Amino acid sequence: MSDSKQNQLKKTLGLSFNIAVLIGGTIGVGILRTPGDIAHLLNNYWLIIASWLFGGLYVLLGANSYSELSTMLPKAGGSYNYIKRALGEYAGFLSGWFDYIVNAIPPAFYCIVISEYSIILFPSLANYSTVISISLLVAFVLLHLSGVKNGSVIQQITSLLKVICFVALIIACFIYSGIDVPKIKTDSSIFQIGLIFGFFKSLQLIIGTYNGWNAVCFFAEENDDPSKNIPKSLYSGVLLVVAIYILVNAAFFHVLPIETLAKSNLAAADVAKALFGENGAIVVTVISIFSLISILNAFMMIPPRILYGLSRDGFFIERGTQVNKGGTPIVALLISSLFSLFLICIGSFEVLFSFAAFMSIIVWGLAYYSLLKLRTKEPDLPRPYRSFWYPWTTIIAIIVSIALLLGFIYSDPKGFAIIIGITVVSYPLFLVLKRRK
Repeated sequence: MSDSKQNQLKKTLGLSFNIAVLIGGTIGVGILRTPGDIAHLLNNYWLIIASWLFGGLYVLLGANSYSELSTMLPKAGGSYNYIKRALGEYAGFLSGWFDYIVNAIPPAFYCIVISEYSIILFPSLANYSTVISISLLVAFVLLHLSGVKNGSVIQQITSLLKVICFVALIIACFIYSGIDVPKIKTDSSIFQIGLIFGFFKSLQLIIGTYNGWNAVCFFAEENDDPSKNIPKSLYSGVLLVVAIYILVNAAFFHVLPIETLAKSNLAAADVAKALFGENGAIVVTVISIFSLISILNAFMMIPPRILYGLSRDGFFIERGTQVNKGGTPIVALLISSLFSLFLICIGSFEVLFSFAAFMSIIVWGLAYYSLLKLRTKEPDLPRPYRSFWYPWTTIIAIIVSIALLLGFIYSDPKGFAIIIGITVVSYPLFLVLKRRK
């Protein structure tokens, strides 16, 4: 009994952390890069804005369902718990590992990208990229080993700085009047096959940029009042992120025409160059570093919670449930960090990002279906929050998830083939773990 009590997570997180981790875990450099890629794919102002709004509405529908699920089962690990409860152990196991993979890859990626941006500011460090990346990883591991409260404080500070940076950039764009932006011609080929492909490819990028919106659910077990804090933070956080994303796109198109942005590898850099001259690159680099530190901190905290939940149910090593005095799942953190260190050293994991949106959509879709299933399977389960307009909002979320998945399969068949491969390999592994349990 004493061991189980010792390995319980501490209820030390509140509403401000929830909002900070949602913003911090969602807004990254993706929004600084993707507007150019999407402009190239769609080449139509209103279609681009509509795509970002569509992604935002889909995520808002998700927040509605997750508010009920995470307050009904406020446990570490997020989606895995709801899917396992509703659809059985294998569905839970698979979704838990899908979720872990999606969330365990980013820390290595963000450490590398922060080191690359640091070298832009300080070119003399050019030969030390890997050293900087590993040093960052070690620094954040030490921070989180010191306790959840320290990680929470850093998350709140960096997320606030990130929002300030983005608001300042948006305002600077809208007050800028140096270029006469030509009227955007509407594309008469909106329903051509090429544009349908472009639309789904754009949505894949957009969903990837929104990824992290449900970050608060991974910390439900550590929240001091999950039944009130989680719905509030999900709705307010998602609405703030959607507003920032749409305003960033509108602001960028206010400064530069679509034709120019469509040829840009880093849209924000070209916009900042128009705004601030040659110093624009420095401005974007500083905003990127603030964004990345905030998102890195969030993603250092999320994977250990998933691993903790999987370990507690026998789907990982038993010691994965070990929690230190500061409330950190210490073994889960160290294992996730070793995985990040491995990825930093090999440096060839970009391909893994290509199917992150696939995995996310599958997990979210299963979670929405779990809400329907649990309403009929366990109607008496305590539900501090109930989804509004149920079941229609949840059914719409499921239909959109299926449509997006089919669209992603059409636009990225190789990514889907990898998902099938992971699923096939997972079942024998599940049987071995179940037998051991």
